[in-house]
Amino acid sequence: MDSSGDVNWKLEDHPKLPKGKTIGLIVLDGWGESDPDQYNCIHKAPTPAMDSLKNGAPDTWRLIKAHGTAVGLPSEDDMGNSEVGHNALGAGRIYAQGAKLVDLALASGKVYEDEGFKYISESFEKGTVHLIGLLSDGGVHSRLDQVQLLLKGFAERGAKRIRVHILTDGRDVLDGSSVGFVETLEGDLAELRSKGVDAQVASGGGRMNVTMDRYENDWNVVKRGWDAQVLGEAPHKFKNALEAVKTLRAEPGANDQYLPPFVIVDDNGKAVGPIVDGDAVVTFNFRADRMVMHAKALEYEDFDKFDRVRVPKIRYAGMLEYDGELKLPSHYLVSPPLIDRTSGEYLAHNGIRTFACSETVKFGHVTFFWNGNRSGYFNEKLEQYIEIPSDSGISFNVQPKMKALEIAEKARDAILSGKFDQVRVNLPNGDMVGHTGDIQATVVACEAADVAVRIILDAINQVGGIYVVTADHGNAEDMVKRDKSGKPALDKEGNLQILTSHTLKPVPIAIGGPGLSAGVKFRQDLDTPGLANVAATVMNLHGFVAPSDYEPSLIEVVDK
Repeated sequence: MDSSGDVNWKLEDHPKLPKGKTIGLIVLDGWGESDPDQYNCIHKAPTPAMDSLKNGAPDTWRLIKAHGTAVGLPSEDDMGNSEVGHNALGAGRIYAQGAKLVDLALASGKVYEDEGFKYISESFEKGTVHLIGLLSDGGVHSRLDQVQLLLKGFAERGAKRIRVHILTDGRDVLDGSSVGFVETLEGDLAELRSKGVDAQVASGGGRMNVTMDRYENDWNVVKRGWDAQVLGEAPHKFKNALEAVKTLRAEPGANDQYLPPFVIVDDNGKAVGPIVDGDAVVTFNFRADRMVMHAKALEYEDFDKFDRVRVPKIRYAGMLEYDGELKLPSHYLVSPPLIDRTSGEYLAHNGIRTFACSETVKFGHVTFFWNGNRSGYFNEKLEQYIEIPSDSGISFNVQPKMKALEIAEKARDAILSGKFDQVRVNLPNGDMVGHTGDIQATVVACEAADVAVRIILDAINQVGGIYVVTADHGNAEDMVKRDKSGKPALDKEGNLQILTSHTLKPVPIAIGGPGLSAGVKFRQDLDTPGLANVAATVMNLHGFVAPSDYEPSLIEVVDK
């Protein structure tokens, strides 16, 4: 798995830091820093190990960014996730993710060269290609200009019949802007029709009412989308999308977000574009969270969330891969960034022996994503990766301790064996149990992760090593949705609205251990460091100077 080329892999020796110290590198998944309250499960849980590290602030404990532009996402409103987080941690540089990645693929034409497009294009000759997503220029979940480029590109490459299933926005853009977006889209489709392509809008509805639910909050939202898009059934029928949006918006209290589902019908009242056997489907949102449920309905044979009635045999691709853990969808138009010269590859070339371990749900993150979206070893003689099987067939809140103890024991044994220079683990508890929305279980999960941290720190102490403890993004530190004032939000019935998503909170990083040289402390001159700064930091602690194009190290050595 070597990407050598003409790269000079030899790292310079650090002028002040020695080699030969065993480093224990711990990533706590879904462990952010937030105000202490009853919905902060990390605060509620007994976490003596992590609390002790916090006492080292500001010299050996600090916060770093794990969302938005710090991990290559377009805006500061974009939550981090485990895939981009581990990419940044391992790469030491910030790579374009999400919308940026799509822009680059469209501009270069690479989107049409990759496997995802080749897969769906096999339906162009005899089938219909359906595009489903948020019709908006908000840039949070999708962008209209990207959809326009895809329509043009598909038509130029042989698509004969195109149907668009629109979801109106009004959340990331002004309410009412849907009318203008539909007019723009209809103009593009008319131009395609003038060139002999059968192209039209087939269905639609508001984003909060149709298709775009998230975190399994309400499967009926996805079902309404399925009924309109696949079955061609909806309570409202119109001759064209502009008429549909204008008419439905005229209803009392109507807004773009919550428009009811509609289908476009022909003169005989028949739906113009239900998804059928042999068709291709592309979901063009680049943001993952509100596409995962829909992707499951489109892709999974074994599916019990609602009665799909009819499950067409289709070729489905997302704009991107929406869930790296679930490998969902299995086909996508734009591949994750191919990241070269990762810290793992440099360290392997410089003789660093590495052990990496997690359980199944995060094993890929501490290996594949860490190593720049690459499978396998850089050097089998120097590396060992251990996957501990995750519990299956149950929700993670049923066994919230997960495999934290087993991961910690494997790490401890690896550290004490003396065979490895770096022992790297991911403890998934805070994230995986946090996603269930079960506050009490998440408290237990955080305690279990803290126990695991202590086991690893104790081993590092025994061998005179160094520890680096950090996280990939927030989750467990805030388990409730909040209003604009920051107070817990209630639904219409007055019930607390549980938050099951990641957060925009910073994450901690701590360094220490008996092997940490005197005078090493966190720098205070970096504006807003993030996860990508960790790689250079770890390289320094191994006794090397990081490559010059890496994000700067978080540490300095102050002469005592």
